[in-house]
Amino acid sequence: MTTIDYSVWDHIEVSDDEDDTHPNIDTPSLFRWRHQARVERQEAFQKQGEELEKSLAESKKKLTEAQKKVRELEGATTDEAKADLAKAQAEEKQARKEERSWEKKVDEYRREEKKQPWNVDTLCKEGFSKSVVNVLPELKDQTEEEKEEKHKTFVEKNEKQIKHFGMLRRWDDSQKYLSDNSHLVCEETANYLVIMCIDLEVEEKHSLMEQVAHQTIVMQFILELAKSLKVDPRGCFRQFFSKIKTADQQYQDAFNDELESFKERVRGRAKIRIEKAMKEYEEEEKQKRLGPGGVDPVEVYETLPVEMQKCFDEKDIQLLQDAISKMDPTEAKYHMKRCIDSGLWVPNSRVDLGVDDDDKEDDDKDDEPKYEELKKETAGEEKEEKLL
Repeated sequence: MTTIDYSVWDHIEVSDDEDDTHPNIDTPSLFRWRHQARVERQEAFQKQGEELEKSLAESKKKLTEAQKKVRELEGATTDEAKADLAKAQAEEKQARKEERSWEKKVDEYRREEKKQPWNVDTLCKEGFSKSVVNVLPELKDQTEEEKEEKHKTFVEKNEKQIKHFGMLRRWDDSQKYLSDNSHLVCEETANYLVIMCIDLEVEEKHSLMEQVAHQTIVMQFILELAKSLKVDPRGCFRQFFSKIKTADQQYQDAFNDELESFKERVRGRAKIRIEKAMKEYEEEEKQKRLGPGGVDPVEVYETLPVEMQKCFDEKDIQLLQDAISKMDPTEAKYHMKRCIDSGLWVPNSRVDLGVDDDDKEDDDKDDEPKYEELKKETAGEEKEEKLL
């Protein structure tokens, strides 16, 4: 049968409060004095060891210097050099003797240290101590091109997951999804959700927009919390959900106010985008309508006299000739030239529309043809198309 050796416990200095004291003695004060005296003895003993170690190190250094000096003087031929060599060898011998003396004293100290009784201050020693703080590293400033490329790459890899997060409704579902996909907790996700909200509003999917807007504010609140704590957002999103689910009314109101403000900003941005798209569409349609002279037929039609507009509406050439004959020749020439440039009239033959002979000669000089037929698509029809 194996016996257990308990001798290792023979040199333990038991706790002060286990000793019996006289009733007339202030026990707490006695324990404090005992403990203080023991600590002072330990400090003095440790200081003695540090001084011995320091003296040993100095003796080693002195011996090394003496040995170096001896090596430099070896092989001396002159009497003076030989005398210096003998002196250096004597110093080396003395330094070696001192080193052995200090080594002996250090060994005695270490043996004495092992005999010291254990106590509450020396029984346990800290094996290691390590603290890890999840601090957000300082990122270097990125250029706009680098940010755009980073956003594009992130969205290409995670677009489906971001859209799924945007459609979640419950706090617990959002927290669990971010726990499983913590890489989504970043600025790129928030930016994509903002764009997604605007797209949905432009498409008039208002309910979906409001849902995604809620998740957008969730992500933005997480990022703001991380910024205030100076930690990585992936390490604090659980704190946000714990706070929002148990938040007081003031915090909840702040979240709701920010959500409503964000929705209004999305609606305003969507309106601007729609107006811009309409202007671009109208400009494209206008470019398609331009006649051979680069003039918009709709604008020309709207500036014509009422009598001429009636002629175009009824497609009556005779009526147009009568209207022109009644007008001032200069004014008639101006309007008819704009009709050609806009394509309302297609010049084909020299049909006299009632302009005076002098004006006709001027027209011949300018090589301006007269008009035979109306353009197939009248200005009135094009005006209606524009309004639609």
